[in-house]
Parts: sequence; C-alpha cells; structure tokens
Amino acid sequence: MDTVTVNQFRENLRGHVEKVLGEHEPLKVTRRNGGAFIVFGAEDWEREQETLYVLQNRSLMEQIARSSKTHATSAGYRPTGEELGEIDRL
Repeated sequence: MDTVTVNQFRENLRGHVEKVLGEHEPLKVTRRNGGAFIVFGAEDWEREQETLYVLQNRSLMEQIARSSKTHATSAGYRPTGEELGEIDRL
C-alpha cells in the first residue's frame, strides 16, 4: 500500500483517486499530527466487507471447509445426464 502525506494527497487528489480506483489498491494518507486514514474504492471496500463477513461466520466457514474436502476427494454430488441436459437448456 502506498503512503502519501495529506498535503500530497490534497495537491493531487484526482490523480490519487484515479490510481486507487484503477489499481484497486488502497492509499494510506498520513497527517502531521500522526493520524492517518485510508482511501478505498467503494467496490473494493464492499468486497472486503463480504470477505470479513464470510471469515467471521463460523457455520459458513465450516460449510466451505466441507465443500472443499468433498471437492478434493471427488466425493461430491454428480448430476445425472438428464439434469445436465436441463442445465444446458437454460
């Protein structure tokens, strides 16, 4: 993550925002008094929130682990030829 001072951020606001949005990388902006903030694209922030939700949801993480194990052992559900045909028609 790049870091700029609040003065640098202010001087080139548009350029920094375009970079954050275009590269999907947050930008840390530091202030003289030691405080700092992060500039994030809205889509990137929403994606991060979804990731945090999944990671904090114990039952969802257990379901993902079971699915991953099933996939790794090829023991998962296998649709019939008829079911596959229905899917193909969609």
